[in-house]
Amino acid sequence: MAATAYIGLGSNLAEPTQHILSAIEDIHNIQNSSLARTSRLYETAPIGPQDQPNYINAAVSLETSLDPYELLAALQQIENQHGRTRDTGHWGARTLDLDVLLYNGLVSNDPILTLPHPELHNRAFVLYPLLDLDKDLEVPKLGKLQTLIKTLNEAAPRAIQSPSFNPMST
Repeated sequence: MAATAYIGLGSNLAEPTQHILSAIEDIHNIQNSSLARTSRLYETAPIGPQDQPNYINAAVSLETSLDPYELLAALQQIENQHGRTRDTGHWGARTLDLDVLLYNGLVSNDPILTLPHPELHNRAFVLYPLLDLDKDLEVPKLGKLQTLIKTLNEAAPRAIQSPSFNPMST
């Protein structure tokens, strides 16, 4: 049985737009999965240390028969292929960050994978790309996406482009 997963993407080093577009292609190629939708790309200021470049963020929805941990492992492999290192601190600059935001309505406080993503509701750079994917999305234990955006009360991040990758054309 296929599950619907929502993945957040972020990059702010070494041509971040190219990292995001390439990562979308890589996600499209994950075994036992099918890329369903892709958000616009957004430019956002960094959270944490401000002495780093702005981020490019996006989100995708994926139909997958992988369990959440197999999906996480596949995403971490993609991050590694993009030169991701984990020595830049909690909110440090990175070539690629891929987060499982939601997985088929699952709620989990597992130390390896917390679902929904614990900061999802506090991040405009996550909420607005998710809105591109599904305007009626309900986040388990948190409520409707539209309500979360109103509660956050932040301006929408700047959309810089629609992705050039269209899963429906492949």
